[in-house]
Formats: sequence, structure tokens, C-alpha cells
Amino acid sequence: MADVIEDEAVRATRLLDAQDKAVQLFAEVEARGIVAPGVRETEASNAIRDLAADMFGVSRFWHKRIVRSGVNTLQPYKENPPDRVIAEDDIVFCDFGPIFEEWEADFGRTFVLGDDPVKLRLRDSLAEVWQAGRAYFDSHPDVTGEELYGHVVGLAEAAGWEFGGEIAGHVVGQFPHERIEGEKIASYIAPGSDGPMRRTDRNGQAAHWILEIHLVDRERGFGGFVEELLDLG
Repeated sequence: MADVIEDEAVRATRLLDAQDKAVQLFAEVEARGIVAPGVRETEASNAIRDLAADMFGVSRFWHKRIVRSGVNTLQPYKENPPDRVIAEDDIVFCDFGPIFEEWEADFGRTFVLGDDPVKLRLRDSLAEVWQAGRAYFDSHPDVTGEELYGHVVGLAEAAGWEFGGEIAGHVVGQFPHERIEGEKIASYIAPGSDGPMRRTDRNGQAAHWILEIHLVDRERGFGGFVEELLDLG
């Protein structure tokens, strides 16, 4: 039993360390002004990739790198909208999955480049909805992925936004994580994921989760995104 507890403690530490590096990476992205007017989304994505390599030796990402601005921020993960030049007063979100020493991070943040009050309110709502989603997870020990998805959709609507994602998160772990077994709905926070989120995987290890929030304002033509570890930290 002691070995299992120690192993789980190591896993949690590695996942939190990977996320901490992602936090440092995006703080530096902001400090360097990588996301800026006149920059193409692909140029910003490549600059962040190169910065991750310089700062932490990252050479792999477990999912496609996403930088989206303006109307492209309405699109869910699976879409691949045309490359766009970031504009003045734009809203931009980044979604990166860097692998730090074989451990996955999945981290998303939204930047508002101007002072548009609606865009700023949406950015602030992302953090509020995310925290409320975590609070629901913490207070419901038997929560399923389907239940948590429904709850965050309701939170988004109560805040005055539409929830833009088909999922609200997924498992995460040592690369490659459980998703390697296929697109199993049980690996996602989504409709149809009706098993308890607090469970062990096929190796008898605790499942760890990312919570992601995608809010959109279709009338005004923009959205925002945030994600990080749900059950750790």
C-alpha cells in the first residue's frame, strides 16, 4: 500500500510541476508581447513553441497548438479555421498541450488586447465559471462527466454566455494518457460520460482531469477559453 500511495504522490507532483511550467510559459508569452496586433495566429503559435523549447526543452505537444483570435475564437477545438492576423482590440485564446519530461500539461488562457468592456467581462467570466465548476466537482464526490458538463453549461448561461465546447475537459497524465485507447466518452467531461470521475484507470491509478471552459458571444462574434488541472492543486 505504501508503494501505491508514494506512486500516486509522485504522479500528482509531476502533473502539478508540468502545469506550473505551463503557467511560467504563458506569463513569459504575455511579458514578451508575443500575442499582439499584426501577428498571424500561426506566427504566435510558432513563437510560443520556440519559447517552450528555449525555456524548458519542450519538443513535443500531445495535441495541436491553438492560437485563435476574433471570430476564430467561436470555433471549438476540433475545427481548423483559416489563419488570421490578430487585430487591434482583439480577444485571443491559446490552448497548448506541452509535454514536460513525459508528463502532459494542458493549459489555456485568454488575452484581451484592448479595453472593450464586453471582452473584458467575458475574460473575467472564464475564471469565475471555471472556479464554480471546480467547486461543484469538489462538493459532489460521485459526480459524472455528464453531470459536470451540464453544470458548467448552466453556469455559462447564468453568466450571460453560451458554452462553446462539445466537452468541458478530459483525463490527463503521463504521455500518452488514457486517450490512446481510443475516443472513449468516459475519458471526457461530456454528455454520455455517465461513470464517476473519481475512479482508477486500467492500471489501478487515480484518474486526473482537466477542466476546460469555452464561452462565446455569437452575436458579437467572439469567445474565450481557459483550462487547467481540475482535481489537483
